[in-house]
Amino acid sequence: MRLAASDIRELNLLKHYRIIRKWACRNNDLNDADLELLIYLDCIEFFTKKDFEMGVYSYSWDNRRWNRLLKQDWIKVWRHRNRTTQKYHIYKVSFKGKQLISRIYRIMLG
Repeated sequence: MRLAASDIRELNLLKHYRIIRKWACRNNDLNDADLELLIYLDCIEFFTKKDFEMGVYSYSWDNRRWNRLLKQDWIKVWRHRNRTTQKYHIYKVSFKGKQLISRIYRIMLG
């Protein structure tokens, strides 16, 4: 069953998005761009550092964002490179990140 545009609009999902985003950022030591980037990366599931760089183009530039997200366990290595068949690491949003994103969705859905 497909929902019509008016039905989706009546859900008012984005009504409190700003407040929820501010709450999530403040309680998890993230900034707005970090959180939105995690949501973007979670949607593509597995990604490389190049995918991360492509996602960063639409946000404010932060040279240390990659290392900070890795160090704080928001991003995890899913598959390590081995220099022969795998030329680069493959990453995914960590369990901690997925839990935060799921909680944001649950709050938005009421």
